[in-house]
Amino acid sequence: MNQGIEGKVVVIAGASSGLGEALARRLVKDGAKLVLGARREDRLKKLASELNLPADATVKTDVTHPDQVQALVDQAIRLYGRIDVMVNNAGLMPHSLLGLAKIDDWNAMIDVNLKGVLYGIAAALPYMQAQKSGHIINTSSVAGHKVRPGSAVYAATKSAVRVISEGLRQEVKPYNIRTTIISPGAVHSELVDSITEADVAANIKQFYDQTAISADSFANVVAFAISQPEDVDINEILFRPTQQEL
Repeated sequence: MNQGIEGKVVVIAGASSGLGEALARRLVKDGAKLVLGARREDRLKKLASELNLPADATVKTDVTHPDQVQALVDQAIRLYGRIDVMVNNAGLMPHSLLGLAKIDDWNAMIDVNLKGVLYGIAAALPYMQAQKSGHIINTSSVAGHKVRPGSAVYAATKSAVRVISEGLRQEVKPYNIRTTIISPGAVHSELVDSITEADVAANIKQFYDQTAISADSFANVVAFAISQPEDVDINEILFRPTQQEL
């Protein structure tokens, strides 16, 4: 599968743990050139050291700040002169019932899950348009297809990611740019840790403990999308644990 990955310059936002970390470990094995961004600089540098990445291949990045996302992408250009793949992966999932009015949680999800993706697109797209090639991959969720009680705002942000990605797909065709939406179900990550309601967190943690699959599953499907020939555009992959019903 690494035939279409080796040598590609891949930027991953949200790379310090969970899905982003698993993806970084997978792609470096496939020969990609990585530039990693995340808020937790210590974990980011530790990961980069384990993967034998250049010391300047990490950028402390809070995706709620467009200038920091731009700096992440610009670093890839400084190091390698191009960007082949932008993975917008940072996310939060503080589920709660709407009646609890957890406004700070709502705003955090909108800022990270939705605006963070837009900032990633805005940072990478001009370079990709200029080079007439590229691939933008946005992480959505099964929740972007199905809403459940307590997940309304999270599901709304992930649905919005799908809508934005589809609009992007249509807009970038003249530039030979590919777009992919990855919609995982229950996959082991730190998303559950972002839930601020104790009872909700306990229930979802129990569900994940019983059901969730490895973050390597996410890495595998992203690698599949990237590895396709340039004339093949994998627009969306929806996957979940075999035993996950909803």
